[in-house]
Amino acid sequence: MIAAGIAAKQNLQVILIEKNPILGKKLLITGKGRCNITNYSDIENHIDNIPVNGQFMRNVYYQYSPYDLISFLNNLGLKTKIERGNRVFPVSDKASDVVKTFKKFLSNNVRILQGNVKEIILLKKHFNVILTNKEKISADSVIIATGGKSYTGTGSTGAGYKFAKKFGHTIIPLKPSLVPIEAKNFHNYNGSINPNHLILQLQGLSLKNIFIKILDKDNHIIYKDFGEMLFTHFGISGPIILSATSHIRKIENNILIIDLKPALSYEQLDKRIQREIIENSQKKYINLLKSLLPKKFIPVFIELSNIPEDKPVNSITKKERNIIVKLLKNITVKLEKFRPINEAIITSGGVSVKEINPKTMESKLVKGLFFVGEIIDVNAYTGGYNLQIAFSTGYVAGMNC
Repeated sequence: MIAAGIAAKQNLQVILIEKNPILGKKLLITGKGRCNITNYSDIENHIDNIPVNGQFMRNVYYQYSPYDLISFLNNLGLKTKIERGNRVFPVSDKASDVVKTFKKFLSNNVRILQGNVKEIILLKKHFNVILTNKEKISADSVIIATGGKSYTGTGSTGAGYKFAKKFGHTIIPLKPSLVPIEAKNFHNYNGSINPNHLILQLQGLSLKNIFIKILDKDNHIIYKDFGEMLFTHFGISGPIILSATSHIRKIENNILIIDLKPALSYEQLDKRIQREIIENSQKKYINLLKSLLPKKFIPVFIELSNIPEDKPVNSITKKERNIIVKLLKNITVKLEKFRPINEAIITSGGVSVKEINPKTMESKLVKGLFFVGEIIDVNAYTGGYNLQIAFSTGYVAGMNC
């Protein structure tokens, strides 16, 4: 929408081909229906939050920054607000108001055609765009803004990759990003895998203020973060888990380590547990854990530690105390696979940025062909960064087509 509207401002005849019955279908579901438009921060922060090909976006952002976008929307009458983490939302909390604003921007200058593109043919000096209903459109330039392959119900079925490949472009292998992870099993305190699918028993439990590390098969740290995660009916999700998946190309044989008490060192935690033992000497092990863990986690922790739940606290040995400390600092999860790409917030991979001019978003292989948004191999963390990629690349293509 932004590419079409900006192109029309250059006194060009523009047709926007939309295969959905409505415009902005994917935009309507962003930010849980509120639309996290962008992140109110400078260009360097945005680049720092794009783990895949962030530097490619530098030239793009200097042409159209997050501040430019907010000013643009405000001038069109959309009031915005800034929330936690500098996330920008419409004051109304309605994604539909963002879509309405773009429709208003397009209304007088862009012809909107509801249809599905079957193929794009390059002739000597122009393109023929063939629709599935056999309608043919002749164009000097084509901007491919088809999205990735996540949320296929919104129209992102991967068709754009087929068009790009036909024109000789390299498609970096697709994988889900910002996506939950399937996992069933913890490791016991001694490192063996507990086979009882204990993770699935924790469905709905949220862990806050924890620290995580993800290690590959060679025990190298791929990712680490502090924040919140969630146990689900299939494994794990939540903000820090979704962000982690931006860094993982292959998840098989990786493990997740959760530090439930990151504010305390091993020594400090051991001293705290010793105090708890002295103060609760007449109680049982299960009661000791009530001051250390969420209620739902306690039976799982007891099984992982292999300490009887009714063992008197005053008879817990030093070795058992060390097991408790080790587990609290190192809950270990065997990761299995990403959830399907259709459940991913974004698609990682796509048209290689080496074949796109970041000053114009034009293909380096085919004159007049442009790529914008999620179809290109650029992806960011949550927080408004991915939508800004779409808006900025759309603006630059619209200016240069």
